[in-house]
Amino acid sequence: MLGPESFKNCVLCPRNCGVNRTEKVGFCGIGAEIKVASAFAHFGEEPVLTGIYGSGTIFFSGCNLGCVFCQNYEISHLCEGENVTVEELAEIMLYLQANGCHNINLVTPTHQIPLIVQALDAAKRRGLSVPVVYNCGGYEKVETLRELEGIIDIYMPDIKTFNRAFADKYLNAPDYPEIVKEAVREMFRQTGNLQVDKNGLAKKGVLIRHLIMPGYVEDSIAILNWIRQTLGRNAFVNIMDQYFPAYKASQFPEIARRITEEEYLTVYRHAKRLGLRLAVE
Repeated sequence: MLGPESFKNCVLCPRNCGVNRTEKVGFCGIGAEIKVASAFAHFGEEPVLTGIYGSGTIFFSGCNLGCVFCQNYEISHLCEGENVTVEELAEIMLYLQANGCHNINLVTPTHQIPLIVQALDAAKRRGLSVPVVYNCGGYEKVETLRELEGIIDIYMPDIKTFNRAFADKYLNAPDYPEIVKEAVREMFRQTGNLQVDKNGLAKKGVLIRHLIMPGYVEDSIAILNWIRQTLGRNAFVNIMDQYFPAYKASQFPEIARRITEEEYLTVYRHAKRLGLRLAVE
């Protein structure tokens, strides 16, 4: 069961560090506390999340991946942020809901999830009723995800790659392709395809993101084929074109550029041929 004791021999994510995070940090860079970088109404997410009043986005510090191209590296790798208590996190959630946010969007929550669950429980007892979004990099442990069944309404994994060499070199996670497939299957088992209400707002299900990488169009196509074959044509996918060489990407010449229009269109058109539900048609 998820709880504070989970931090004493941490195996919350696939790295299975076994670190006693009450005494030192794990790979994620975070100890046995909640550390939040920011919380606000986000209007840059998918329209099914932002609606009119925004997605109530909470960015958690630290990460269980080591992406050399991370666009939020100050938060994920440098662990910028402030420690908050369970009660304070619950207050943040309720504040976002009170200000009209359509959901609570937990960004990179994996390594802090035991305390986040406590905060969600406290907030729900005080009236939190909007959907809860689990916004992650896809490097998730199935056993941990199973503990979240009935707690998380919307899973939003970013499927980064199915290329093991890519995962090793750029994510510091060579087992990422196998892990993300099992994780997404479990997310789908729990919540199914994305469901939206009469106003076009997401209520429950899986919303998959995929960031196209320069020079890796075939990888993107393989990911889309797997989604179609595994989850069906009603799978909801956001194909993202906003890659830029952030953080340490400039040290890797092959990814030290933006994607081309041709690369984007090749992937986008393939998704259309597969008949997938796309966030941007």
